[in-house]
Amino acid sequence: MDIRETALKIIRSEAAAVCAMEKAINSEFERAVELIKQCSASLILTGVGKAGHIARKLSATFSSTGTPSHFLSPTDAVHGDLGCVRPGDIVMILSASGESDEVLRIISIVKKLDHQIIAITASRNNSLGRHADVVLEMGKITEACPLGLAPSASTTAMLALGDALALTVMQARDFTAEDFALYHPAGQLGRRLMSVGEAMTFRLGENLPVASDRLTVGEVLREVSSIKRRSGAVVLVNDEGRLSGIFTDGDLRRLLTSDPAGALNRPISEVMGRTPKHVREDQLASEAMAIMKKHRIDELPVVNAEGKPVGLIDVQDLVVLRMLDVEPQNGS
Repeated sequence: MDIRETALKIIRSEAAAVCAMEKAINSEFERAVELIKQCSASLILTGVGKAGHIARKLSATFSSTGTPSHFLSPTDAVHGDLGCVRPGDIVMILSASGESDEVLRIISIVKKLDHQIIAITASRNNSLGRHADVVLEMGKITEACPLGLAPSASTTAMLALGDALALTVMQARDFTAEDFALYHPAGQLGRRLMSVGEAMTFRLGENLPVASDRLTVGEVLREVSSIKRRSGAVVLVNDEGRLSGIFTDGDLRRLLTSDPAGALNRPISEVMGRTPKHVREDQLASEAMAIMKKHRIDELPVVNAEGKPVGLIDVQDLVVLRMLDVEPQNGS
């Protein structure tokens, strides 16, 4: 046996099965998209065996992209779990043959409960296809299994067709990156899409060290001394309240070293960092991390659309969120 040739043959068979799903993108597919989009309740997915595993995965994809969804085991369904199907729910059944005993029992009960059925199956002429309201017809698929028995190419094609449906519905719902982040608060996906405003812990009116650039160094230090949680920098603003500079712990150390006697009486405007790097509160936190890495700085003022400080994001905020390994989306 040529191991590589066998593996390549399987890959090519599955790829061909996925490509064959183009024929299923038709008016029935459009009906399925509209049906799910208009659903006022949940999308219930079910299937037996390998198709059941695909149904469970697709249910998770629908849920994470804005369509409430649950997986229902066909075996458990006929032993009471059909009680989870509520008025307004749509049932999607996955079965290549469309003739499995468990599937046929579910069809009978779902139709009695007057729920609409979307089917992903090989033919609209099998039992599932005949009783479904919408049929996504896959056609006959030759399995990639060398014995032609184990579900392989058929389940790969089923997954691809289901993903196409879920993600088309997502686009039809105008589901945004911000919505995606809301459903993925943990892990790298959530961190990648978290905004600066969500990540920062120093906020205006709470604990943001901000002072006028007309004060002396000593006056600035006294003004921010009442803040309980200390940051490594003070944000300076002009008379209009717009960001004009930043004064860091490093700036203070250098000033005390060079002018120990008069340091506190120096105007802050003479020793602050002018036109500091900054970010908007609606930018991605990963973009802030990229700026900090590039310029080797630990603090970034956060401003609103008018250029007025609303916060400060500290490198420790991002360390806590484990964002040091997250790259910005826009290459900033």
